[in-house]
Amino acid sequence: MTTALFTHPACLEHATPAGHPERVDRLRTVLSALRNESFAQLVEMEAPRVQFEALLRAHDRMHVAEILSAKIGPGEFARIDADTVISSGSADAALRAAGAVTAAADAVMSRRIDNAFCAIRPPGHHAERVRPMGFCLFNNIAVGALHVRAVHGLARIAVVDFDVHHGNGTQDIFFDDPNLFYASTHQFPLYPGTGLSSERGEAGNIVNVPLPPGTGSAGFRAAYEERILPALAEFAPEFLFLSAGFDAHEADPLASLRLGEEDFEWVTQRLCRLAARACEGRVVSALEGGYDLDALARSTVAHVRALAASGKG
Repeated sequence: MTTALFTHPACLEHATPAGHPERVDRLRTVLSALRNESFAQLVEMEAPRVQFEALLRAHDRMHVAEILSAKIGPGEFARIDADTVISSGSADAALRAAGAVTAAADAVMSRRIDNAFCAIRPPGHHAERVRPMGFCLFNNIAVGALHVRAVHGLARIAVVDFDVHHGNGTQDIFFDDPNLFYASTHQFPLYPGTGLSSERGEAGNIVNVPLPPGTGSAGFRAAYEERILPALAEFAPEFLFLSAGFDAHEADPLASLRLGEEDFEWVTQRLCRLAARACEGRVVSALEGGYDLDALARSTVAHVRALAASGKG
């Protein structure tokens, strides 16, 4: 039993305009950091294309159709909004990104692996049920969560999101379902402007801990110790998904929290420890943000190292 890395070359074909933060070098950097001898035991698996019905559990049919039917020539871009673009390779990349998360969940449920990290792009946590936005086309983590519930018969699914931006899309998809839990630490105020602590979901199933600019390690860890971990334990998930964004790092250019890679390792350890008690260690993590390449590489290494250590337990 081990930790798996799910990815696909198609995720490198989602092109963005010059100067765009969500650029292909992000994924190249992550893969380079994980494909070395220190991760020799990491099993790499190819992400399949997600099934259409899996997308429809999380998204409106028109949302899905507009992404998949877009006709874009090589070197051209279609803008969804000021931040979000589609290129000729985007549809296949988005299908593989969501497919990585569903396939990883299937592999964990079949006990072929202990847990998994999905090195994918485009990211997903801003994509709402009816609207792609914030660099995101499909909500990869929500698609995976709803897939594991529908296909494997689990009832209570949790997502914890430590990206520096609030995952408004995941919250939107989960908001009215008491058996779906979403928790987030994020800088506030910051894009997308959601994630107030008063946003609690239909049954208190949403836990937001907004952090002011300049928050460092102590404030971040306190948010988990005092708010998120107790609420997650009370929810008692049967499967835990992680939206693993590393843009809360102090070096990241898009925000101003002051975390280091050791904080991402710490939170991963704590979440995996809880998962070991609550849901037989079933954890799937998916890459979200992180825009300083060096910090992204170091943070991803720390995160996957913690996943692999928990799997050995």
